[in-house]
Amino acid sequence: MRSWRLDRPTLSGHLDLSRATSLVSAIGSDDANAFAAEVLKLLGDAAGISQCTVFAYEFNNRPRTVSVADHRGGRYLHNVADTYAKTFYALDGNQTIISSARPEKLDTAVLLHQQAIEDISHEGYRAACYHQPDVLGRLSLLLQPSQDIWLSVNLYRDRKRGHFHPSEIALIEAFAPLIAQTAKHHYALCGQIQTGIPQVMLARLRGFCPDLSKRELDVLSGVLEGRTAKDIGELMGVKASSVVTYQKRAFRRLGISSQRQLFALCLAPGRE
Repeated sequence: MRSWRLDRPTLSGHLDLSRATSLVSAIGSDDANAFAAEVLKLLGDAAGISQCTVFAYEFNNRPRTVSVADHRGGRYLHNVADTYAKTFYALDGNQTIISSARPEKLDTAVLLHQQAIEDISHEGYRAACYHQPDVLGRLSLLLQPSQDIWLSVNLYRDRKRGHFHPSEIALIEAFAPLIAQTAKHHYALCGQIQTGIPQVMLARLRGFCPDLSKRELDVLSGVLEGRTAKDIGELMGVKASSVVTYQKRAFRRLGISSQRQLFALCLAPGRE
């Protein structure tokens, strides 16, 4: 597992302008998965990429799937992405990068993170997101369209292709600025959700208490959206009783004991 910044990539290899044009044309497409499909066409044969998923991490919430493409077609990769976002995202090496970023500073560089199946110690995560989809490794392009929002363009390798070769990584680095810019524009047109009151309030809570865990933030997000413990549990893939436990822990960290106090804390003046 390794990560690095891509400030000034150098082009090594042939840039297929026709494929690059197709990628740009996919921005704002009515087909949500057209963008990931064009990334797959752009890099698939040359870099050995068989699957592509674009996730949005908004206001420290669980990731939301923006676009997916799989050489097998169908809903298979959608289901894998849903499982990842519901259960395993907090175990991803990408989370270390996103969580450690300074919230008040926008990073304009493209960050790359490489993760192989042997880097994953959690048996369930490894089985659901690597073994079963026949993935050996992944290279992620991480970028920030704005503060509190990250995009991850995940590029996956089939087991039969082996690990990434240095020349393939160099090719991905060469295309990374193009992919990053088009991903930002596509997200702005098709993937970006309207920033509502619950998201703003959740951002304030994170400012009050940076020690809130991922699970606690997921629960608080559901509470602020008016969901029941059962509904929140179904979204998180846990029991309703676990939701109650996470909520109690979050309330203790915030120094409150009720939902009324939670909303009062979010709306109180002078806490920015």
